[in-house]
Amino acid sequence: MAEGQRTSRRGGGAASRRAKRSAPDRSVAKVIDRMVPTVDLLDEDALCQIEEAAETVLEEIGVAFVENPEALERWREAGADVSGERVRLPRGLARKLCATAPSSFVQRARNPENSVEIGGKKMVFAPVYGPPFVRGFDGVRRYGTMEDFRTFVKLGQMSPNLHHSGGTVCEPTDVPANKRHFDMLLAHMTLSDKPFMGSVTEPERAQDSVEMCEILFGKGVVDAGPVMTSLINVNSPLTFDRTMMGALEVYAARNQAAIISPFIVGGAMAPVSVAGTLTQILAEVMAGVAYSQLIRPGAPVIFGAFVTSIDMNSGAPTFGTPEASQVIWGAGQLARRLGLPYRSGGGFCGSKIPDAQAGYESANSLNAAMLGGVNFMLHSCGWLEGGLVASFEKFVMDADQLGALQRLAGGAQVNENTLALDAIREVGPGGHYLGCDHTQANFKSAFWRSNVLDYRPFETWDSDGARDTRAFASARAQALLEAYEKPPLDSAILEELEAYVARRKASMEDAFS
Repeated sequence: MAEGQRTSRRGGGAASRRAKRSAPDRSVAKVIDRMVPTVDLLDEDALCQIEEAAETVLEEIGVAFVENPEALERWREAGADVSGERVRLPRGLARKLCATAPSSFVQRARNPENSVEIGGKKMVFAPVYGPPFVRGFDGVRRYGTMEDFRTFVKLGQMSPNLHHSGGTVCEPTDVPANKRHFDMLLAHMTLSDKPFMGSVTEPERAQDSVEMCEILFGKGVVDAGPVMTSLINVNSPLTFDRTMMGALEVYAARNQAAIISPFIVGGAMAPVSVAGTLTQILAEVMAGVAYSQLIRPGAPVIFGAFVTSIDMNSGAPTFGTPEASQVIWGAGQLARRLGLPYRSGGGFCGSKIPDAQAGYESANSLNAAMLGGVNFMLHSCGWLEGGLVASFEKFVMDADQLGALQRLAGGAQVNENTLALDAIREVGPGGHYLGCDHTQANFKSAFWRSNVLDYRPFETWDSDGARDTRAFASARAQALLEAYEKPPLDSAILEELEAYVARRKASMEDAFS
């Protein structure tokens, strides 16, 4: 009998059950349909007013396409009024172009069982993206490294409620800036078999991402549909820079998915009002999506909205606030009216450590996103300090809560088993359900159970070191990493990927900015 299986009359069975529950789960939760209703914040009249206002912004104020003469020429040919770098779109032009974008699509993973559908009522979770700093197991805040990046990818692979490996889960600052995308992509491709994101920091790096995917999946597979979903941020307000648009051009031309996402800090990059912010978001998204369709009609795109408010005393961004939730809900309605998949939300917080502030703000943000109908939730785990820091412990804490969020989104089933009439008959008045047949048949799946939170009696918790949630999360992360196994990859593909990276790196000098 293997260690841990043997039981005794004095608590051995309970210890065995606890060991089984805490053992790492190597499965991946299926992307489920959200069965709870969305929060529809705005009525028909309000939505129409915002849509009309967004059209006015595009027609009268316009958007800037900076240092991109090819984009300006495309807009001229499409019928826009181009003056310098300012593009003004006739009413209805952007919406007409947006109509060719698909309402949903499948992003293929190298393990087909982990492929995800993005759109409709589906909800896909992806980790934190972009922090330059990492808070390690020792509690020290420091610049991220490539080893940190690999650790996050491994944690993502081992987190059953995380559907997506993400993109820049932290910035590996120990690798030259012009070469680190190779190492990051290689980590996603080799250490995980979940879907991942491509590089957007230069158009050339987007092309490198496509070429590496052609090695991993095959050129025909890449041409057939998305194997990457990549983040294209708008320089709000109303500005599309050459770098991001260049990356969008590469991905759209090759039928790869892109998130068109305004970067909104209310009061700084958008008006302080919810309606004004939604107007700007809609105008920016429509312009970006329309441009993707000028590149390739039918290119898959996602309506994005990264939203936070600002503390008017310090100027610092705030998270989990009522106004941010209202924007998330309103933007979701606008995305659905456009017929586009929707990206927003995440485990946002402004806290410096995984504490009560982090918990409150992240819970508010996660629930607001779920109720807003988000299809692709970037930053769903690991976010600290307004996105400046990625935390191993927060990653595990958030990933655990994604299981609760997914269970909540799945709704409540009503059928012969769940009505439990036989159980009610069996127990009758004054009894209890602990030992009845229905409980015995359903207890394993009846309630969501955390792998991080502690529900033991005080005496048990105290004698075990009186650890807080952060300590439990640290232990959970270490257990996941110890149990990690690299998913298999054909040796010839791996060799070709490594040779491509080595060749491309050798072709350029190191640059750290």
